[in-house]
Order: sequence, then C-alpha cells, then structure tokens
Amino acid sequence: MKYAILVGDGMADFSLPELDNRTPLEYAATPSMDAVARAGRVGLVKTIPDGLSPGSDVANMSLMGYDPAAYYSGRAPIEAASMGIKLKNTDVAFRCNLVTLKCGLMVDYSAGHIETADAHEIIAALQKELGSPTVTFYPGVSYRHITVMADFPAGKLDCTPPHDISGKEYAPHLPAGTGQDFVRTLMEEARPVLASCAVNKRREAQGKSPATDIWLWGQGKAVVLPSMKERFAICGSVVSAVDLVRGIGVLAGLNVRIVPGATGYLGTNYAGKVAAAHDALSKEDFVFVHVEAPDETSHEGSLEKKIQAIEEFDKNIVGEVLKFRTEFPDLRILVLPDHATPVPLKTHHAGPVPFTVCGAGVDADGSIAYCEKSAQGKKMYTGVTLFETFIRGTFE
Repeated sequence: MKYAILVGDGMADFSLPELDNRTPLEYAATPSMDAVARAGRVGLVKTIPDGLSPGSDVANMSLMGYDPAAYYSGRAPIEAASMGIKLKNTDVAFRCNLVTLKCGLMVDYSAGHIETADAHEIIAALQKELGSPTVTFYPGVSYRHITVMADFPAGKLDCTPPHDISGKEYAPHLPAGTGQDFVRTLMEEARPVLASCAVNKRREAQGKSPATDIWLWGQGKAVVLPSMKERFAICGSVVSAVDLVRGIGVLAGLNVRIVPGATGYLGTNYAGKVAAAHDALSKEDFVFVHVEAPDETSHEGSLEKKIQAIEEFDKNIVGEVLKFRTEFPDLRILVLPDHATPVPLKTHHAGPVPFTVCGAGVDADGSIAYCEKSAQGKKMYTGVTLFETFIRGTFE
C-alpha cells in the first residue's frame, strides 16, 4: 500500500452571501477534488479536540494520527524540532512573528509576508543586540521564527496568535500571566532594534511593510511523539513550506523534504512539491503534502485570493497526485483541510471539516462533489480515528 494525505490548510469556510450562499470550496473550480469524491467517499472530521484552540499545530498533529490532548504542549516547540533546535527540559520555545504594528493596531501579522532573506537580517540583529545566555533567537522562514528562553518560570501565560487580531488593537492581547513582564519587555526592547535595521528602511523605500515589532506566542516545552514506524510500521515523508508541519514530521520520525521555492503562499513551487511527493512514494509508504496558501489568504480576509489558492491546490497538487495512480495502483489518497479559516473571521474555526478519500480498499459512497455541504450528515471522525481508518482502509 501507498498513502498520500493532501492538506489545503484552512480551505473550509462558511456559506457566504457574496457567493450566493456557497462556501469558497463549493464555489471554486475543483475538478480534481470532485474526482476524488466520485471515486471514493466524503465525510467529516473533527480535528480540534474539545478544550484546545483551533491552531494548525493541533489540527495537523491530529491529522497525522496523534491525539493533541495527549501530546500537545505548544506550537513553538514543534517548529523548533523542524529547525533542529534541541530544547532542554527547562527551556521554553516561543514562536516569534515579525509583525507590523501601527497606531495601536496589528496592521500585519506577517510584515507583508516578509522575504526570508530580509527576515534573517532582522533576526541576526535581534540575536546580536538582545541575545543572552537566557534568550536565543533562531531564524525560520518568512515571518515565522523561534525564540528560546532558558529557565522560564512555570505557570500559565496567555499569548494570542497575531493572526487572530489582524486589524485590531493589540494592547489587550499582550502576553498576560506568569512571566509576562519578561516577555513584554523583550518585545519592547526589540522595537528600536528593528527600527534601526537597514532592511526595514529598504522595505519602506520599496513600498513594503516594515517589520516594526516581534510578537511572541505559541510557547511550550519539548514535545516527544512515538514514531509512525513504531505505531503503524510505515515510513514516509512530509512536504511543506512551514516549520510547524515539518516539525510534526520530524517528531513522528518522518523524512522532511525541503522544496526550493516553496513559500507557503500563492504561486508556491507546486511542481517541486509534487516531485518530492512522487519521490517519497517511490521509496517509502506514505507522504503528507501540506499547502499553506488557503489559510494565509483567509487570514488576509481576501475571498478572491482564497478561491485562487483553492483552485491552485486542486489543479497543481490534487490533480497531479491523482496521476500517480497509474504508477502506484495501491495508492490511497486523502484530501482535506486541517481546520476551517473563514474569510469573514480572518482566523481559525474549531468546527468539523469535510474530507474526501479514494483509492485501494475504499468503496464509493455515491458522492459527486467535494465541499462542506456534500459532507453534511456523513459519519464524523476525529483526526486520530480518520488517520487510523485511512491506513487500515476500514471506511464504513
């Protein structure tokens, strides 16, 4: 058997009046996902356990068959694993976003989707000026970076994801709880460092959003997961542009395939991702292909861009992987979002999302299309039970 999970991050949405009460997934041209539905079946999956926030960290961990209620400690330590950062037992890793704050508002949670090269200059400046035996800044991709704090006090610290407060006043959402003074002070000390960076001056001259501040959130201690090989006797790979999904792959004992030009946004290197997926299936049992663009465009509140992202995913990922069936007749394909990111909300939503699956051992259920409405009334899975069923092929 061969297994492919194809994730369009945040694809699911609400029915919208401007789309004649259709969802973006229902409105978009998705012939490839509809073909999966016709060849197999459609259902619902609850990827966010009760009591946990609907983040991509929780959702993708769930989709890979790991119960977040048992294993999740925070987003940042997962990303740290992807970046090869070794956390001590007393270390706490924070996600460090480069953001644009202005007039008291979270103007841009991504500093204009800052280019990685620009971001690395900024992170290097932060490490030079603010790094210490207890604070270390590590560069990631685009606006996504990691800050590790040694001997951080134990206790509850509430930190808000910056994409949850796009266009809103940020002051009410500053870190609050144990250790808040240290974290807030570090964020304040970063502001003049960023203001003096030549890269920000260049960005402003070019009409781009400057990275005015850092925003620390998603904190947690090191995560340990049993490997996929131990649990299911399969080996495989993860293909993603974002450290979060790569990190879950690392922790699950999967290979992480880095694709040059994979940006986590529209127009990413789809061909490179498909080639990496093909190579993985040629040598291994399993591949998890993740595309970030539908989620990013939803956070921007751009309905037009979200529809474009869904259609790019359908054509360039799902359509191409479907062609693999000629070479791999025992291939089973699962297509779904990790969670909903409704455009009106500009943030994640914890409700169940639709999936579609086809391939070896999967009986067709008469579905003709893939969208939220086609999944209504179908059997509900958790992320863990869906993964287990997908591997075993026991859909009902």
